[in-house]
Amino acid sequence: MPKVLISDKLSAAAVQIFKDRGIETDVKVGLAPDELKAIIGQYDGLAIRSNTKVTAEILEAAGNLKVVGRAGIGVDNVDVPAATARGVVVMNTPFGNSITTAEHAIAMMFALARDIPQANASTHAGKWEKSKFMGVELTGKVLGIVGCGNIGAIVADRAQGLRMRVIAYDPFLSHERAKELNVEKVELDDLFPRADFITLHTPLTDATRNIIDAKAMARMKKGVRIINCARGGLVVEEDLKAAIESGHVAGAALDVFKVEPAKDNGLFGNEKVVCTPHLGASTSEAQENVALQVAEQMADYLLTGAVTNAINMPSVSAEDAPKLRPYMKLANQLGSFAGQLTETGIKEVRIEYLGHVATVNTKPLTAIVLEGLLKPMNETVNMVNAPVVAKDRNIKVSEVKSETEGDYHTLIRLTVVTDKRERSVAGTLFGGDKPRVVDIKGIAIEAELGPNMLFVTNQDKPGFIGALGSLLGQHGVNIATFHLGRNEQGGDAILLTQVDQPLTADLIEKVKALPQVVQAKSLSF
Repeated sequence: MPKVLISDKLSAAAVQIFKDRGIETDVKVGLAPDELKAIIGQYDGLAIRSNTKVTAEILEAAGNLKVVGRAGIGVDNVDVPAATARGVVVMNTPFGNSITTAEHAIAMMFALARDIPQANASTHAGKWEKSKFMGVELTGKVLGIVGCGNIGAIVADRAQGLRMRVIAYDPFLSHERAKELNVEKVELDDLFPRADFITLHTPLTDATRNIIDAKAMARMKKGVRIINCARGGLVVEEDLKAAIESGHVAGAALDVFKVEPAKDNGLFGNEKVVCTPHLGASTSEAQENVALQVAEQMADYLLTGAVTNAINMPSVSAEDAPKLRPYMKLANQLGSFAGQLTETGIKEVRIEYLGHVATVNTKPLTAIVLEGLLKPMNETVNMVNAPVVAKDRNIKVSEVKSETEGDYHTLIRLTVVTDKRERSVAGTLFGGDKPRVVDIKGIAIEAELGPNMLFVTNQDKPGFIGALGSLLGQHGVNIATFHLGRNEQGGDAILLTQVDQPLTADLIEKVKALPQVVQAKSLSF
């Protein structure tokens, strides 16, 4: 039974989801880093919000951990590279609080346009400064959206309802999607001088860090107003302060800050700045939604292998997971077969998906092929970190897909190029879900792989099979299955046999010493 730790506050309904699905669940909120480190090794899953910091040190102690689920969008509090290196899936919930965050951005824009927080404070103080708080209308103004993903698209829709004109910069926004959203897709250099209001809805990456700096603000029109409900670090706060004080920027509304909790910031106290304490996702609906979503996602992964909203691996839907399972087993066997036979550095890996398998989601299959291939060299490899390990080793990985069927309804062929040779192995599914190897190094063969296998390449000469059978019998080794293939009479031949027990190194050396044997290897699956 999988075991999950919830280390930040989630709703009782989310906890119940885990329990209803048979997952043992502990709720321990407010753990110190040392306390979390001491117990994390017991758990298969860790469910968090923003308080728990999943550092490399924590992950090092998490020997059984398979998944970290973040109830929310940002995973700044998770060391994703360290998790990936250890084969831990990191999930978030990017849609559960989208409406709430978008609504907060719109609310901040209204507050900024009409000086609502300042006017509220003044009125509460017994003043009646009606002439002091002269605002601006939103109708007819140009809203520039930086980052038009899920949240940005909702902001665009709401802004159009306010009769604003919307332009958007997002390198991943297609022209078709922009047309669907009724927004004008522009470059950043075009957005800055045209927008009356600029709102940010992009993740914090190396490409977006400090995207709003002094140089960017200098290109904006005088009197622009800036809203950031996305991530601290997108705006250079010192430059924003200077631009507001100079009058070039009319004001800013910030829900996020470079350093949080933000208790001392140079922008605080400025009447042209509206501040809230990272409230973008703070509605009861959003908190409930993301908690339920992360519980469902983690439970699906731990129980069925379905992967949803993962940061560091391809997604596999709950519907696709059962369909992919036979292919996953075949992919792992092909990778493992090649990996156990490879004894020199790998330069290139080519994976061909032919026939029906080309119609399914092959990204997870490629990761599993790489897992099997690389595991003999690195036993910590799994489908999460295998692509990263391959990249670190400068292994070129390519996929080829064709729905055209050949001799088989479905076929996966793996080709491995090493410093010395190129080797291929191909397999299919019999009966819909039974993996079979059907080709090794261009030689047709039909074999089911089992826990203990003997692989032999030899010259096709009379007497070899009898000699091998006698040798195995003399050592008390029982043959379970026996598969042969050759390229031509008297040419290169392959033998793949399943035996009932592991083969000793001494016995393998005796097999290698038989006449006509070119290679002999003990394999396990």
